[in-house]
Amino acid sequence: MKKLLILGAGIYQVPLIKTAKAMGIQTIVASIPGNYPGFELADKVYYENTTDYQKILEIAKEEGIDGIVTAGTDVAVITIGKVCDELGLKGLSAEAAECATDKLLMKQCYEKYGVRSAKFRRISFDDADYAKSIEDLTLPVMFKSVDSSGSRGITKVDDPSGFEAARQNVLENTRSGYFIVEEYVEGEEFGAQAFVQDGKLEFILPHGDYVFKGDTGVPVGHFAPYDLDSEVIEDARKQLAGAARAMQLDNCAINADFILKDGKTYVLELGGRSGATCLAELVSIYYGFDYYEKIIRVAIGEKVDFSECDKVDSTLSGTPNASHLLMSDKDGIIVSQTDGNAPDPDICEVQFDYKPGDSVHKFKVGPHRIGHVITKGKSLDDAVALLNKALENIHIEVE
Repeated sequence: MKKLLILGAGIYQVPLIKTAKAMGIQTIVASIPGNYPGFELADKVYYENTTDYQKILEIAKEEGIDGIVTAGTDVAVITIGKVCDELGLKGLSAEAAECATDKLLMKQCYEKYGVRSAKFRRISFDDADYAKSIEDLTLPVMFKSVDSSGSRGITKVDDPSGFEAARQNVLENTRSGYFIVEEYVEGEEFGAQAFVQDGKLEFILPHGDYVFKGDTGVPVGHFAPYDLDSEVIEDARKQLAGAARAMQLDNCAINADFILKDGKTYVLELGGRSGATCLAELVSIYYGFDYYEKIIRVAIGEKVDFSECDKVDSTLSGTPNASHLLMSDKDGIIVSQTDGNAPDPDICEVQFDYKPGDSVHKFKVGPHRIGHVITKGKSLDDAVALLNKALENIHIEVE
């Protein structure tokens, strides 16, 4: 029996665990202790920090794993890269993983290899005159932690009076001694899911984002297809392929964030793993295959066929779908939660992450989600209309 080491036991790793088990693969989960749903699903559990490379490597060697993977989070990506290098497993390298989880290294790669991206500056926390270092950047600017995910440690600043508050936000959300400030590219933000296998970009699926407006825009849902001209899609493909090569990403899912300005795609960042917020499900529904299964098969060393993506893309025959997180507008305890939707084959999933009696947070960043809804339809308009209707029929009381 094949063995798969899954890093993380949270809501975004649960589909990996379930899919691997359905494939007849032994699931070994490593995560810090906590109220994580993946623990009760896994065949075997190790309560270790996924950033502790030596501990995870010991587990991998002891178990004789055939692959290592995660989904929806950047936290464990560096460990995955190091373990893949050490054990000769199929997946991104340690060097690529470091680039994918350090926004400074990522931006430096883009600059070196001519990937279209925003102008930026590296700033040390001990630089008292950092404002002078960024005075040649055009406002507004983005202050960004180089090592956080889930939109944490990121603030858009329109005026120098906001610099210090933005710097403090970064400081509270980083383990690094430096951060980056980059120009805000004014345009249309969109994302894409992609996969690279043996150096080949197998597909790119642009998607639209539903965004929660806080200190920065936080994605709370997605939809596909995204209405883009064919020339724009080809430019996005070219920029993504170039960015992946610059970062040396290989044999992994890619989560991409773009800005479209004047018909040109600017790369914000790429993650070396599948996206969160129902994005792997978006790929599965659109192309008509189990994306988690393909991610797993590549991780355990199999050559995977993605040819159906080309067929779907060439005929524009993908299945339109949309998703949205469930959120609370205050901190508190869930008193009750009900799904009043009648059975409908186009309501793909209504999921509650918590149960009555559990405490939840007022939504500010992605990890504060309390569930999600996914719908599909004959057209995107149908999928979105059903999504809105389904959301109206879900009632969660928090006190």
